[in-house]
Amino acid sequence: MAKNTAIPYKIYLKEDELPRAWYNVRADMRTDHRPLLNPATRQPLTVADLEPVFCTELAKQELNTQDRFIEIPEAVRNFYKMYRPSPVVRAYCLEQALHTPAHIYYKYEGGNTSGSHKLNSAIAQAYYASQQGLRGVTTETGAGQWGTALSMACGYFGLDCRVFMVKCSAQQKPYRKAVMETYNATIVSSPSDTTAVGRKMLAANPDNTGSLGTAISEAVELAVASEGYRYVLGSVLDQVLLHQSIIGLEAKAALDAYGVQPDIVIGCAGGGSNLGGLMAPYMGDRLAGKPAPYFIAVEPSSCPSLTRGRFAYDYCDTGHVTPLAKMYTLGSGYIPSSSHAGGLRYHGMSPILSQLYHDGYLDEARSVRQTEVFAAAELFARVEGTLAAPESAHAIRVAIDEALKCKESGEAKTILFGLTGTGYFDMAAYIAYNSGTMQDHVPDDEELAKGFATIPQVE
Repeated sequence: MAKNTAIPYKIYLKEDELPRAWYNVRADMRTDHRPLLNPATRQPLTVADLEPVFCTELAKQELNTQDRFIEIPEAVRNFYKMYRPSPVVRAYCLEQALHTPAHIYYKYEGGNTSGSHKLNSAIAQAYYASQQGLRGVTTETGAGQWGTALSMACGYFGLDCRVFMVKCSAQQKPYRKAVMETYNATIVSSPSDTTAVGRKMLAANPDNTGSLGTAISEAVELAVASEGYRYVLGSVLDQVLLHQSIIGLEAKAALDAYGVQPDIVIGCAGGGSNLGGLMAPYMGDRLAGKPAPYFIAVEPSSCPSLTRGRFAYDYCDTGHVTPLAKMYTLGSGYIPSSSHAGGLRYHGMSPILSQLYHDGYLDEARSVRQTEVFAAAELFARVEGTLAAPESAHAIRVAIDEALKCKESGEAKTILFGLTGTGYFDMAAYIAYNSGTMQDHVPDDEELAKGFATIPQVE
């Protein structure tokens, strides 16, 4: 297949074209998602309710339903310029390898030390914590991308950073811990004996491999008990999807400059920050009644919150100390298998994405097995030259599947997917795949039922 040389391999915006405001898709949603609820009173949360846990400005952003655009602070924009704008890449070599008429593009977010898109929100959250005069922040991390990004951001603004890392991920990815410590962060394997929640989990099951829900509980407990600290989160919340909208704003502006309109937009989905950010401006078009792509969320078959979960109010953490959110969930008590895509092992999905999916604006959710994911990741590495993170490889898998459908039909659709980060700290996963020891886990109905039993009865 001949290359279309009118489109370069990499499309960049100019530095002075970097977006000056984040896009708040919630302001345009036809049906706003249900409010967050206080876990004690079950009443809608106010900024005052959130302030003991979150920075004040972030609490305001979390509840903002009116402002379509929120200005990016100058200090954050200046930091962005160190690694942004990030490129939109035309995957010519992958197209040729697949013999597909499809045009495949990906937004590459791995061009920073954290190796992922997570830095887009981490630097914003650290900035607001610094402006508030806080001593430090606490958080959780799964695969380690968010913990790494936050440690970088806190190092930049001189904040203390305490990270609870899901135990199975900490064991699989020791070098992530080393990078976080390079930026002076403190790392605790979760569940731990340093918090009441962690001790409770370990007492019930000493071999508990951990979950993002448990790590969140520990991080919130420490933040609330420590003067001058607040909790920050790397996905799920509205404020995070707001910050990550810079991904989609850049991608759309870059492709618009060449007259390229995607037919399909694909993103991996764990908590929702990457997909939510990538599709934000395109979703804005759909909500305004304009032509828009077909949106696909891709999740692991081992943690299928959208494809097999329930749309219900649930706790955002295992210890039930965080607000309740209306979302697609497997139940806060669901402990996923120790899959290698640690960043996708969350029991619930962003309230924004959940509502859009429930209302039919997010067109499709698809679950894939990790052996299929790594087969796609290795093909991509061999022909495109980038070793993708396991999370990103979920999007690669479905992008390849959609391109092969185009091969069968002869349609030259344009596909855009998010390559959220690199996989150089995930070599244990690649070793497992190449050695044939990697296994797929698809929970049966009985396993899911145990998680569903932990969902509270809230109207």
